[in-house]
Amino acid sequence: MRLDARIASLNNRHAALEAQIFEEDHRPRPDAETLARLKREKLRLKEEMERLRVSQPH
Repeated sequence: MRLDARIASLNNRHAALEAQIFEEDHRPRPDAETLARLKREKLRLKEEMERLRVSQPH
């Protein structure tokens, strides 16, 4: 997979997690464990995207 395609894929997953976090956070009784798990995964994806962008040749 090309680097650009990998970053785009990660970005799509990141956006999907953001939507899941929003939905969970706006439920009448949000699950704190679920929110924490989703936020950790979102951060992991953000860090991986940044690492790939930095390593990408210009």
